Amino acid sequence: MTEFKNRVFGCVVVKAINSNYNADFSGQPRTLPNGKVYATDKALKYLIKNYLREMNEERVFYFKTLNDNLNPISLDETYQKYFGDYPNAKGKDKKDKGQVKKEIAKNLLSCLDIRLFGATFAGETNISLHGPLQINHGMNIWHEDNIYTEQITSPFSNKANDPDAEKGMTTIGRQSKLEEGHYMHHFSINPQNLKDVASLVGESAQVLSVEDIEKLKEAMRRGVTYYDSSSKAGCENEMLVWIQLKEGSKAVLPNLMELILLKPEKKEGKCVYDFTNLKNKIEGLKNEIECVEVYYDKQTASVNNLPENVKEMDL
Repeated sequence: MTEFKNRVFGCVVVKAINSNYNADFSGQPRTLPNGKVYATDKALKYLIKNYLREMNEERVFYFKTLNDNLNPISLDETYQKYFGDYPNAKGKDKKDKGQVKKEIAKNLLSCLDIRLFGATFAGETNISLHGPLQINHGMNIWHEDNIYTEQITSPFSNKANDPDAEKGMTTIGRQSKLEEGHYMHHFSINPQNLKDVASLVGESAQVLSVEDIEKLKEAMRRGVTYYDSSSKAGCENEMLVWIQLKEGSKAVLPNLMELILLKPEKKEGKCVYDFTNLKNKIEGLKNEIECVEVYYDKQTASVNNLPENVKEMDL
């Protein structure tokens, strides 16, 4: 497989209509102290991993797995499930222990999620792998943050306090939704993050490949829409912006939330994204950039003032 060596900047936009993309532990959409709705990076990472696991049948190490008793398995059990028993050091020599670490690291790097996101492995041995892909928290860039809560009923009564009692009412609960949100997650990719560990492991170590990147781009375009659950019904992928630098470029781009504007008014029922600031920024870096790709849902969104020579595609 061909090694991927280019740095990348971009963003993923997730649309949520009457939905709850990322709830806190009270069941409410997450909010900052000022009331602005946001989502953690973990919400998007989970959906990317889920897509890679189910659609590409990739080995995803950091994903909840259940045992025969329907309980989550441990980190060590997950390692043994995929790779068998841990390698044993022949003696107490540091060199032998180092070889064990290298063998474990090599096995971990065979998992696509670790080649992308990295890992802090605290099992039989401790290994830290700095992932090339870094994803920021997603902020709702829509001008409103309207959260509503509604009551729902269960078909069953609650007899927790008195198992023998009969009740005339079933249990009442509640659920909370965001009326409309457009979460923007900025991300960056630096394949050099894995370079040191890969060089220590040796030629057998898997590094980020062009094929890995193609699978990632597909998951970033479709992973949210693909996932189907009650709380995330109404959550869909809306946009992926991918800015790939030339190999060896040291250029840096700021958070794309500062460069892409979602206008407060829709046009013909579509959200309008203005790329003027990004266009101006890229103009000064055009000798550093290999390609700019913008994927978006053309049924629900429109884009204005795209950079020159951009590849404009549907999700």
